[in-house]
Amino acid sequence: MLLQRNKLGSVRPPKRCRSDMDNTSTSDIVIINGNSHPDLANMVAERMGLKNGGCSVFHKSNRETIVEISDSVRGKDIYIIQTGTKDANNNIMELLIMAYACKTSSARSIVGVIPYLPYSKQCKMRKRGCIVSKLLAKMMCTSGLTHIITMDLHQKEIQGFFDIPVDNLRASPFLLQYIQESIPEYRNSVIVARNPGVAKKANSYAERLRLGLAVIHGEQKEAESDEVDGRYSPPPTSSRTRTTSVSVGVPEHPVKVKPPLTIVGDVNGRIAIMVDDLIDDVESFVAAAEMLKDNGACKIYVLATHGLLSSDAPRLLEESVIDEIVVTNTIPHEVQKLQCNKIKTIDISILIAEAIRRIHNKESMSYLFRNVTLED
Repeated sequence: MLLQRNKLGSVRPPKRCRSDMDNTSTSDIVIINGNSHPDLANMVAERMGLKNGGCSVFHKSNRETIVEISDSVRGKDIYIIQTGTKDANNNIMELLIMAYACKTSSARSIVGVIPYLPYSKQCKMRKRGCIVSKLLAKMMCTSGLTHIITMDLHQKEIQGFFDIPVDNLRASPFLLQYIQESIPEYRNSVIVARNPGVAKKANSYAERLRLGLAVIHGEQKEAESDEVDGRYSPPPTSSRTRTTSVSVGVPEHPVKVKPPLTIVGDVNGRIAIMVDDLIDDVESFVAAAEMLKDNGACKIYVLATHGLLSSDAPRLLEESVIDEIVVTNTIPHEVQKLQCNKIKTIDISILIAEAIRRIHNKESMSYLFRNVTLED
């Protein structure tokens, strides 16, 4: 199956998919969405031959969120399409209020379709904070959601925070197909992990494409596993109170010292393809690209599922040595594309539409993990 490219440089699979099959009963499906990504919701509804449900989400002058559902949802299966963007807190509140409104209106089931789950990077304890993604999961379950569809979670273990079923879809087949069909001479490529934490994902791409692997080691930015979480802090001392030293007999934890920035693997004269699940702050990507260029890489691509591209990321990417940035449309980034001509988009609405169809028809989801190219 060939991808189709439009005038804006976006890559989109054929319009028709398995979700258009005649045996799909659509009379009791309602698709609604918030303000985070209405274009994606409309594309999913169009692929399924449905009309987007009548739901308006707006904010009062005091910034409170108001949800009004004009169509009846009693006894129906509701699919709420709401992704995470740079306005994550409003996205979450809109989703929770929409889900609760459907719950109190006697909907039969309420499925949250969240292509990019906000706060998914805050899934580990840091200093004296908390695991925010677990809190978010509890809030979603309490609001009335009965099922979650998401894509490429930052950590797969986040699914365990939910008390409801979670389907973590994969965008990698779309990205692999882009590499094979849109990168000239991709056989001369090497998959690059910009830090050891991404090595597992990069190795998966390399094995599927039968390409070499390179890992950038000694990155200046600390990896998540190296961040101080506060557990080694000594107790406060005071001259007024007598305290017993708890460090007596306990070996001191050695401080990690990272080696100079190096590349493990050969990139000289090769096409370097960096892969990751999220592109947000791009300083580390730009630094890695410069190092790859200094080591002889002829072209540099960056592929990721979610393109958040916060702050001045488009400007930094446009000025960098990176030749092309490829992301899916799980997050809207049309404004960023106007600022950076290197950004290309792959449409994954066909995958979401097929997931909704299979869940509604009570079919197995395993097909989507074996072959998500969805032939006509």
